[in-house]
Amino acid sequence: MRKLKITEMNRLTVEEFKEAEKLPLVVILDEVRSLHNIGAVFRTSDAFLVNRIYLCGITATPPHPEMHKTALGAENTVDWTYVKHTQEAVDELHKEGYTVLAIEQCEGSTLLNDLVLDKDKKYAIVMGNEVKGVQQEVVNSCDGCIEIPQYGTKHSLNVSVTAGIVLWEFANKLMQFRLG
Repeated sequence: MRKLKITEMNRLTVEEFKEAEKLPLVVILDEVRSLHNIGAVFRTSDAFLVNRIYLCGITATPPHPEMHKTALGAENTVDWTYVKHTQEAVDELHKEGYTVLAIEQCEGSTLLNDLVLDKDKKYAIVMGNEVKGVQQEVVNSCDGCIEIPQYGTKHSLNVSVTAGIVLWEFANKLMQFRLG
């Protein structure tokens, strides 16, 4: 096998990405402190045609050289909005008809592998602070919680790893609706 060159991958240009039909999926970062994690979420969001990222509270905004190290330019392709309070983003998205789901370990949470999506709905997922997770008041206003099954001794994953797993699952299911 031969590795493909970048020029052989038929990736979208920045302009083509901006014009492309995005998935009905929004990411909300609730008080994420690491610039590298934020950049990684931008890069993953670009890979999976996420519609927008909400950067909330202490979550830094582009441009920033440390963020760029992991985003590699995705901070220039994926649309983003800053809001001071995460609850404002949740309320706004509810008004726009989104189903908002916290990625958090909660009573009654849905395991990611059991997630069923509706082709007629739009989704927003909230990912929380590296230490405290999603704020409880934000969890309270969400339509549900999604949990990644884990089988080892640790009880959490890094937020950028979580984003990769969850965005892949959502994108995979939402793309199936497009493909028929």
